Amino acid sequence: MQTILSVSGMTCGHCESAVTAELLKLDGVTNVAVDLTANSVTVESESSLNPTAVATAIDEAGYELTSIS
Repeated sequence: MQTILSVSGMTCGHCESAVTAELLKLDGVTNVAVDLTANSVTVESESSLNPTAVATAIDEAGYELTSIS
């Protein structure tokens, strides 16, 4: 399953690493691809993601989740 996240505040490689590391901690997440220019994150997972868990992971990385699609 693929989920697209809009995340504000990401500007560099450190941002990419922080967001990726936090999202990979979520159960079922198999891959994370960050697009800094589009402020988006594509998450591949085995099943639907819990929106609250995703928002918490993004917050832990120091950024703000603005939408999930």
